[in-house]
Amino acid sequence: MSTPTFSRRILLSTSAAALGLAAFPQHLLAQTLVLSEDEWRARLTPNQFSILREGMTEPEEFSPLHLESRAGLYHCVGCDTAIYSSQDKYASGTGWPAFTKSIPGAITTADDTSNPFFVQRAVSCATCGGHQGHIFDDGPEPLGDRHCINGTTLDFRPA
Repeated sequence: MSTPTFSRRILLSTSAAALGLAAFPQHLLAQTLVLSEDEWRARLTPNQFSILREGMTEPEEFSPLHLESRAGLYHCVGCDTAIYSSQDKYASGTGWPAFTKSIPGAITTADDTSNPFFVQRAVSCATCGGHQGHIFDDGPEPLGDRHCINGTTLDFRPA
């Protein structure tokens, strides 16, 4: 197994921390983990691989995390980045874990045009690029967003 490759952003984050630049822009501190397909397959279960690396969606109510209500953090199973807080989780009634927002800088979004009749905002981990789920505009106020996330892609850590 080869050593994971990180982008130059590690140098930026290390330098920023050494210089005490707490206000350094988060999008510049994001790290990019790059692994080969074989390395991802060795790291992930087949279900995790199909969702994180191939953009699939787990079945409704597949993951028990949609019912999780304890305080804690939700980490990406691909790279261990904390991406959601239980403080932002809510019961959406959809069968998937739902959040009103992510931890700042932890995700990226892009238009998912795989269905030409319904464009969605896809959510990916900012560190490893793993597909997490989608954002819909039917969430609670004041933000109105529902981050509908595949529980298979998350590792919950109680506080």
